[in-house]
Amino acid sequence: MAKKIVTGTEETREDHALVSAGIRPRRLADYIGQEKTKQNLKVYIEAAKMRGDSLDHVLFYGPPGLGKTTLAGIIANEMGTGIKVTSGPAIEKPGEIAAILNSLDDGDILFIDEIHRMSRQVEEVLYPAMEDFAIDIIIGKGPAARSIRLDLPKFTLVGATTRPGMLSAPLRDRFGVIGHLEYYSVAELQEIILRSAEKLGVDIDPKGALELARRSRGTPRLANRLLKRVRDFAMVRYEGRVTSKAAAEALDLLEVDQFGLEKLDRDILEMMITNFSGGPVGLETLASSIGEDAGTIEDVYEPYLLKTGFIVRTPRGRMVTPAAYEHLGFEIPAEE
Repeated sequence: MAKKIVTGTEETREDHALVSAGIRPRRLADYIGQEKTKQNLKVYIEAAKMRGDSLDHVLFYGPPGLGKTTLAGIIANEMGTGIKVTSGPAIEKPGEIAAILNSLDDGDILFIDEIHRMSRQVEEVLYPAMEDFAIDIIIGKGPAARSIRLDLPKFTLVGATTRPGMLSAPLRDRFGVIGHLEYYSVAELQEIILRSAEKLGVDIDPKGALELARRSRGTPRLANRLLKRVRDFAMVRYEGRVTSKAAAEALDLLEVDQFGLEKLDRDILEMMITNFSGGPVGLETLASSIGEDAGTIEDVYEPYLLKTGFIVRTPRGRMVTPAAYEHLGFEIPAEE
C-alpha cells in the first residue's frame, strides 16, 4: 500500500527523497545493521500477523540519521498497511491529532518524528487512543458541554526521538516495543554505500566505499549524502569512478577529516582547547562561544564526539581528551 504522508520535518522530507531514489530498504531482509532491533521486530511482526492483529506501539530512539523513519516504513510494508507521517512540532492542537487519528484505517501505522516535542495537551489525547483505541471529544461549552467517546480503528503508533529522556513517563510507558538504534560500524556502512551506489548507478570500488564509510560518522544518512557529493567529484575529475583516492580528495575538500569530523566539530574542540584550556565548560557557555544553538550541539555534534572519545562529560561540564589534542595538532598539557 502506498504511503500517505501528512507532514514532517526537513529531515523527514529528505528521508522520503531517498525512497523515490530507491535507496531506502522496504523490507527487513534488505535492512543493514541494527541486528538486535531488527530480529526483535521480525518476531513481533510475524506474531502480530499470525494473530491477525495490529502491531503493538513502537518507540525508536537514538541519534539522528540512523534509520528510525526507515524502520517505520518497513513496519508498514511488512504488515501490509498504510502509513501516515507527521512530527511532534507540527501537531500544535489536540484537535489536529484527533483529526489524524480519526482518518486512520484499521491496522495503519502513524509515525510521529521528534515525538518528544509534542505538547502535553496533545499527549493527553494520545493516552486513551493508544490504550483503548478511542478519543474523548468535548462538544459545546460551559454547563452544556458534554464528552463523547469516539472509537478508533486499531492502529500502531511508531514514535521516533533523539532525546528519550524528554518523553513524559505516561507516554513512554504506553509503548510496548522500544528499540535503541546505535551508530553503525564501518563494515555496515561500507555495505550500505555499495548498495546505495548500485541503486544510484554510481561506479564505486570497495576501497572507495571503505573510505566513505570511515568518514560517515557511523550514520547511514550522512553516508548516502556524502556518496552523492563524491559521485559528482568523481564524474568531473576521475572519469566517473569513485576510488579510494577520489573519495579521500573529495572529502578533504568538503572538510570531512579521516575521523568524520566536520568543521563545526573541530571548531567545538578548538574552542574548548584555546579558550577554556580543554574544559570543563558548560553547554550553554560553549554554544554562545561558537555561535551555535545548544540543542544542536547536544543532539547532533556531541554524541559523535563522545563516541569517538574526543570529549567526556563530567559533573562540572564537558572536557577535551588527549586524543582530541593529538588529532588537532595541539600540545597535550602536562596535567593531562
